[in-house]
Amino acid sequence: MERIIAILGGTGAEGLGLALRWAQAGLRIRIGSRDPGKAAAAAAKVKQAVPGANAPGLVEGLLNPEAAALAEIVVLTVPLLAQIPTIQVVRDHLRPGAIFVDTTVPVGASLGDRVSHLVLPWAGSAAQQGAGFLPGHVSAVSAFHSLSAVALADLAHPVESDVLICGDSAEAKAVVKELAEKIPGVRAVDAGLLENSRFAEHAAALLIALNVRHKLKHCGLRLTGLFPPGG
Repeated sequence: MERIIAILGGTGAEGLGLALRWAQAGLRIRIGSRDPGKAAAAAAKVKQAVPGANAPGLVEGLLNPEAAALAEIVVLTVPLLAQIPTIQVVRDHLRPGAIFVDTTVPVGASLGDRVSHLVLPWAGSAAQQGAGFLPGHVSAVSAFHSLSAVALADLAHPVESDVLICGDSAEAKAVVKELAEKIPGVRAVDAGLLENSRFAEHAAALLIALNVRHKLKHCGLRLTGLFPPGG
């Protein structure tokens, strides 16, 4: 049976976009939220947008702790300000051996600052900051920073972006790589240890700034020529 993927903060643009793409790939999705009504509404949007997503058990909306408790892969898609509070709420519900994927980009929007202003987390990166609050039986991985929410929601077209995956467990990164490449047009690149997430997060902040400056919506990351196909 396919793994269950929980998307915490899955009612936001990025989380909903990932839910749409993974539901389109036939994966089992649990959309988590602090508000059960919003979680149910997001699940209904996915079911309406994706043919076949109404199949029993494929897409459900739940509270964040309930979603996390069911999943082998937990993907955090909340703003920086909500990162630690969300982890603290779900940490005791995470399954042994679960993979926790942090997509947090440390920009100032959630702090009342400019959306393109980079915040420097005290731990070195947002992913390292979050990992410090996770239980020891969970593998922390950072990924998906470079994916445009607008591009994810446009199901008629491939996303056309590379995804940098950072983590200290090669096995966990391999699982996340497979998950990333379920999205048409995405190529996953192993970017090393979790500490390297600061480079992926900084690159994502730059992409956001470029999108804002040039009024773009689909700008992604392509490492053309640096890696062979499937690198």
